[in-house]
Amino acid sequence: MVKRIAAIGFILVCTAIAWAILGSTIFYRTYSTDSQLKGRVSSSWGTAQEQTPPTAGYQVVSHKQVAFTENGAAGVRTVEEKSWVTLPLEQTRANAALRLDYRKKGLLWYSTYQVDFAGGYRFSNPSDQPQEVTFRMHLPASQAVYDDLNFSVNDVSVATSSEKNEAVAKLQLQPHETAALRVAYRSHGLDNWSYGFGDEVTQVKDFQLHITTNFPGFDLLENTLSPTEESRQPNGWDLVWSYKNLVSGYHVGIALPQKLQPGPLAGRISYFAPVSLLFFFFALFLLTTVRGIELHPMNYFFLACAFFSFHLLMAYLVDHVSIHAAFVICSAVSIALLLSYLRLVAGMRAALLEAALAQFVYLVLFSYAFFFEGFTGLAITIGAILTLFIAMQTTARIAWSEKFATR
Repeated sequence: MVKRIAAIGFILVCTAIAWAILGSTIFYRTYSTDSQLKGRVSSSWGTAQEQTPPTAGYQVVSHKQVAFTENGAAGVRTVEEKSWVTLPLEQTRANAALRLDYRKKGLLWYSTYQVDFAGGYRFSNPSDQPQEVTFRMHLPASQAVYDDLNFSVNDVSVATSSEKNEAVAKLQLQPHETAALRVAYRSHGLDNWSYGFGDEVTQVKDFQLHITTNFPGFDLLENTLSPTEESRQPNGWDLVWSYKNLVSGYHVGIALPQKLQPGPLAGRISYFAPVSLLFFFFALFLLTTVRGIELHPMNYFFLACAFFSFHLLMAYLVDHVSIHAAFVICSAVSIALLLSYLRLVAGMRAALLEAALAQFVYLVLFSYAFFFEGFTGLAITIGAILTLFIAMQTTARIAWSEKFATR
């Protein structure tokens, strides 16, 4: 009996090494080309976007008399000085509609999105003279496409020029005239969308940002402001950030939900597989001992191979079908291998009642627990406790001294 247990343990260790190699291979295939694949997605779909408020200002030219001395002769000359006057942003009314659109490259899904942005901003000319005001709107990403870009002041379209990823427009404002600037565009991005106020603590007056989404879940980026209002809609969320006089170094940022990643999931399941096989061998050893069924270590070896087939097939099947379909196919193949083998070794009743049920619990259900992030450990712990309870109740009357006696 002791030699049999040692042989089973040796089979478990060897299989664990094979699973470690398989898991490492999956993670290497997944992440070795991640930067390259993400670059391809970014080149065709755009990068993460951060919109910032526009700026407005005008140039003031003044002249002053400066004394100078040249060749021993003193004199006075007129020097032209230029200064820039920045107009304060008095009001912000921005709207962004985010529509999630997943893209798959290799073994990873990327959270790409479409964004419809429209922002209304108010500036005023504080001087007593007409001024040629320059409006600058920094576009959120240099590697992006902006469709239907609209730039208007007081509901009149204004011609724009591009300067260093900025849309620039100039307009004459009369003394104390208020300019209502409106900017709108459609674009694409990746992973997250944010609205920033600058790198330092900034004062923002009369600010309101309204974001709608078409996805049920979302996360806020680190060090970002929480919505002041949020309501769940049938197809997403309706979020509002509203402030009368905000002084903060934080910004608004939304991380789009990530799709279940087939590559990392298959890798984590492979790394955990030795635990599943340990539970399976433990349960099968106790049940066969209680029922008096003799299984040779070579039988355990082939059962371990049936377990390994699940993870090996999944590692390469997730490239071609969805992770859920791959999981179902791999589960059916692995259970079919075990049943067809044990039917010949121990009979159909033992194969169905003991082995197949144990494989379904410890391979299929334990592996499926990885689909529910945050509950995997709890599910496995509950399964382990139930296994211990059943094992204790089943083997309580067994005379283990006789089982382990040398024959």
